Amino acid sequence: MINFIERKLDVKQIGSLLRVFPVVAILGKRQSGKTTMAKEFPHKHYFDLENPRDLAALDHPQLALESLEGLIVIDEIQRKPDLFPLLRHLVDNRPSQRYLILGSASRDLIRQSSETLAGRIGYFNLGGFRLVDVGSSELQRLWLRGGLPRSFLAADDAESAVWRENYIATYLERDLPQLGISIPANTLRRFWAMIGHYHGQILNYSELGRNFGISDMTARKYIELLEGTFMLRLLQPWHVNIGKRLVKRPKLYFVDSGIFHSLISVGRREELLTHPKLGASWEGFALECIIRSLGKRNEEFFFWSTHSGPEVDLFWQHQGKNWAAEFKYMDAPQKTRTMQVAMESLGLAHLWVVYPGSRKYRIADRITVLPLAGMSDPWPYPAP
Repeated sequence: MINFIERKLDVKQIGSLLRVFPVVAILGKRQSGKTTMAKEFPHKHYFDLENPRDLAALDHPQLALESLEGLIVIDEIQRKPDLFPLLRHLVDNRPSQRYLILGSASRDLIRQSSETLAGRIGYFNLGGFRLVDVGSSELQRLWLRGGLPRSFLAADDAESAVWRENYIATYLERDLPQLGISIPANTLRRFWAMIGHYHGQILNYSELGRNFGISDMTARKYIELLEGTFMLRLLQPWHVNIGKRLVKRPKLYFVDSGIFHSLISVGRREELLTHPKLGASWEGFALECIIRSLGKRNEEFFFWSTHSGPEVDLFWQHQGKNWAAEFKYMDAPQKTRTMQVAMESLGLAHLWVVYPGSRKYRIADRITVLPLAGMSDPWPYPAP
């Protein structure tokens, strides 16, 4: 049984940020491996703000921190947001100090830190295991169980499913209240389970609120809450003036495929392969794999869709060119009219069709079918 997996690419990217910024924030959902990742970097001082002793030690933070040198790790930083102004003072006056701060609440943490540490802080979003971490032979397990380390490394699928169920309960009953969120756990659990049926679909807040018996503004609040704690991805539409009626609402995805499968009551591969959301599950999983491989900010990714039908699942720009990817759960994808319309409308330099097979092949000029298991990291842009 595998009990530890190196995450070389994440370590490399965080190390690069530490060489540039005096403060680096590793952000990610609970149990994504932030603490384990921090321990990859030599440090002399570690404060875990979920440990009462460490929390008490920072009741007088300037006295506790100003005499320290080297790399200082502060875990669960969102529990003491008042530290940010002090960190600015310390890194400006103590060049021998570096800080690695870890947090589970993205939106508030980024807003607080960006206001006080502008120009002094770099951010790294840590997801679960990457495909490159576990190897292409483990693609099916990564897809079913998701990338959270304890879920992926469980002894079997049943143990993984039990762990994820408890993870969801803890998130709702403990983590959210600690962030000052007072929505009843049962209410949010039912809402969360319901939006599992919207995975991979265009989001309509009015419809969502109507189906759950709440206002569209409350539905928006719940979605923003789940997005802000790294559970959901809202992929925004790409707008270009090409004379077409474009979809202007975001698409919703669960970030972790294992959490998604728990919420739709899928615990085994056999259940997934016969589930109505099989195609949507593959789309969301492959989309996350590619987004992480490309190494761009979340705000740089889009989808494109028209009311008349043509669309692409993922669109981004790189080196002054437009690129896109489609995700197909099928044996042998072929060229479609939709692909050709997208190529022409968006002026794509290349379109990849990502599927679960094993063979890479070209289906048209600048359109390539790419097996997810054979994807290289970084992304395989075609040669000029």
